[in-house]
Amino acid sequence: MVAEPNNWGRFGPADQRGTLNLLTPEVVLRALGAAATGRVLSLALPIRGATSSAAPTTVPHLRGRPLPQHFMSVDGGDYAAGARPIGAGLRVADDALVVSPHGTTTHMDALCHMWSGDELYNGHPAARVRSYGATRCGIEQVGGVVARGVLFDVPRHLGLGHLPAGHRVTVGELEALVPDVRAGDVAVVRTGWPAVWRRSPEEYWSGQPGLSAEAGRWLAAHDVSAVACDNAAVGGLDSGQAAAEGLDDDLHLVLLHRHGIHLMEMLWLEELSETGRTEFVFVAAPLRIEGGTASPVNPLAIL
Repeated sequence: MVAEPNNWGRFGPADQRGTLNLLTPEVVLRALGAAATGRVLSLALPIRGATSSAAPTTVPHLRGRPLPQHFMSVDGGDYAAGARPIGAGLRVADDALVVSPHGTTTHMDALCHMWSGDELYNGHPAARVRSYGATRCGIEQVGGVVARGVLFDVPRHLGLGHLPAGHRVTVGELEALVPDVRAGDVAVVRTGWPAVWRRSPEEYWSGQPGLSAEAGRWLAAHDVSAVACDNAAVGGLDSGQAAAEGLDDDLHLVLLHRHGIHLMEMLWLEELSETGRTEFVFVAAPLRIEGGTASPVNPLAIL
């Protein structure tokens, strides 16, 4: 059992959804009032997968992670080479996409993704994470997320295009941006770091800005339902692409493991930043991958 304040047992001994339980029908209906114009923005990076081109390397990703692979089982070239149509004049293209989401694309972490000791979130045995997937706290437990999204646009607040690699977002910066965080909100944090990729992948890999441990605990204390960031790990990364904090302050352990707060990473928030909106309807739905530690997502902001 974890020692610091946490949500273990709060939603029942069998709970596998954490603070997503806060998204009751009443909270969701109230969140829909955050839309004013009906404009919809995608907050996802593109998934570029190809086995015969450098396309996957043109999208921000962590070094050493398996990149997306996109295969065509049948395409126009097959028919040009003499493949028989499936019907009179009827042709079809079929493809397969392989994605390892962690560190490679916009994704949502499941509560089974990271833990300390022998227990997952809420005391579920870590031994239930098997070679074929996790039998507890997998990504299929999420369902869908519809909530009020609140944008913490930290670099814009500081007059910067993006935060420096060593910057750790403070509680004071969060409080100055959204003083009225409500239970069930999705906290969306912009660092601007994905835009660095266009300038230099080496700079992107040199480290990453992110939330401080204190800021993460502040969000947890405000009962957010999820945290979504445009960086690769919610917290900051050092030049070795690892969290510089110790286990007590590691944000994946603070949020996922101790508080049951799902994390979304590697969002694209530049267009949302340009709107100047801090409140909107946030929608995201992971794939129902049974036992999955994560899933690609296409988060939407409805303005």
